[in-house]
Amino acid sequence: MKSPILAVVASVGLIAPGYQSAPPAAGGAAEPAVRMIGVEGESTRYWTRWRGPSGQGLVDGEGYTDTWSATQNVLWKVPVPGSGNSSPIVWRDQVFVTTATGNGSQASILAYRRSDGQRLWEAAVPPGAPDRPHDKNGYASATVATDGQRIYASFGGRGLMAVDMSGTPVWHAAIGRVENYHGPAGSPLLYKNSVILYQDQRSGSFVAAFDKATGKQLWKTPRDAQVGWGTPIAIRVGNHDELIVHGQNRVVAYNPDSGAELWRCGGSTFEVSPTPVVGYGMLFCSSGRAGPTLAIRPGGSGDVTSTHVAWTTPRGSPFVPSPILYGDLLYTINDMQSIVSAFDARTGASLWQGRLGVATREGFSASPVAFDGKVFFTNDEGETFVLRAGRTFQLMHVNRIGERTLASPALVDGHWYIRTAQHLYAIGAK
Repeated sequence: MKSPILAVVASVGLIAPGYQSAPPAAGGAAEPAVRMIGVEGESTRYWTRWRGPSGQGLVDGEGYTDTWSATQNVLWKVPVPGSGNSSPIVWRDQVFVTTATGNGSQASILAYRRSDGQRLWEAAVPPGAPDRPHDKNGYASATVATDGQRIYASFGGRGLMAVDMSGTPVWHAAIGRVENYHGPAGSPLLYKNSVILYQDQRSGSFVAAFDKATGKQLWKTPRDAQVGWGTPIAIRVGNHDELIVHGQNRVVAYNPDSGAELWRCGGSTFEVSPTPVVGYGMLFCSSGRAGPTLAIRPGGSGDVTSTHVAWTTPRGSPFVPSPILYGDLLYTINDMQSIVSAFDARTGASLWQGRLGVATREGFSASPVAFDGKVFFTNDEGETFVLRAGRTFQLMHVNRIGERTLASPALVDGHWYIRTAQHLYAIGAK
């Protein structure tokens, strides 16, 4: 069992002291309001997509415990057959995950009853040639999304599928073979009447929208990136919407209704997985393998690299986990060295760094969540580090579930739903 190192780590060699900032928009023009497009209606009560209702890992409501173990505050624990790293989502009394068996020969969506963990149904994706993923990725890494009518799942080269809430297949859309050396991983995004997915690969990279009801392709735009595993987001910028894809070497914005490119911003590195977050009129985009974090003012046109970058850090960003914006601070985890960092979101000023557990290369995969003045980071060994949110590093305690954990949690009605390599847990105060 690993012991955390309760010490703040100096920034030398991890993030260069200081940061680079850009001046305000030319002419002093007011920046347009920017926000993540969240879910609406009944969906706001549940955890219906990757990173929850906010799309940013932020949790509403009260009554969530911040303490658990393999036995403490475990309401139920059930085995999950096969293997998969997709995060759970929740709708009403159902929890959904994906899994794969037989070295990827069979992949499916699983539904569990939220009240007691009983497995309700399994919906298999149609047969197809499985991808060749990295050992840490697997054949079922994309988190599903639901609108309460259907559940939408991406299985890489085996296609995009929708099933109804009882698991009956509704449609299946082929996307072609995925040639990405770590396999596919990005989750689908629901926007208006469409399901949006992007896939970067050796050739034939694209971002595309499919009709939610039928699976018919609505538009498809080629991309010039060759590798990446991220999930797109949709944002509202003033009076219009933008689809944001953070991929290899750049962030690109598209018109989500047509797929037309709106703007692009350089500065990212080669391999990108983290999902951007939004606040204070900016997009915060963390690059892969300890690359930079970019704070970008959206709403531009063409190449905005020299005009719309508000601030940037030179290195130390996550390879896999997404950043989290909580209050006025942006938190990132350098999963190559187990270093958490906090920045002033408005200015990019580096406030502090601290080590979470033992320094391990690629030791974190789950993305953080935050509520009640606390930020939670879970490493691959199933250790969840509970930090007091704020301008000093305060590690409150560590929860150890004792199983390999690569998926991010879902939080609904005072309960945590945590997917490990072997089980699905419901965690809550007893």
